[in-house]
Amino acid sequence: MSPSNTPQSKKERYLTFFLGDEQYGIAIEQVKEIIAMMKITSVPKIPPYMRGVINLRGSIIPIVDTRLRFAMDSREADMHTAIIIVEVEKVNIGFIVDRVEEVCSIDSSALSEPPKFGSSIDTNFISAVAQIENSVVMILDVLKLFEADEIIGLEQLQNKQTNEGE
Repeated sequence: MSPSNTPQSKKERYLTFFLGDEQYGIAIEQVKEIIAMMKITSVPKIPPYMRGVINLRGSIIPIVDTRLRFAMDSREADMHTAIIIVEVEKVNIGFIVDRVEEVCSIDSSALSEPPKFGSSIDTNFISAVAQIENSVVMILDVLKLFEADEIIGLEQLQNKQTNEGE
């Protein structure tokens, strides 16, 4: 058997993006599309990190300010700001990011467990850490970015906005 056929190592593809100076990755199979920043309609009584919803070709998509979700300072959108549309539990959700970087293949052997910072810091949404060249990329588990009830809330928000628009 040749070395390239070793079963223990396989390459996964990730979309990488930046929030400030930190680089993150999302498994490419969860990413539906990447769009430029667009007008977001506010929705009352939603958590502060939820910016509202967008109408994307007739689909209502809830939008998360990823910086606020990660307890970072908010920042004004610029020409690099993008919205990554991902599917979480059959609900499409848009994540605002500072800058989309690239799609890269990461060998599973280059992934390691996320660091533990103690009980006061929530790192549950980081599924792995990858070393790519000279940088560290935190691989996100988008499902763990939300509690189960938040997913249900997003689904209801999506359905409510869709039904009102008809």
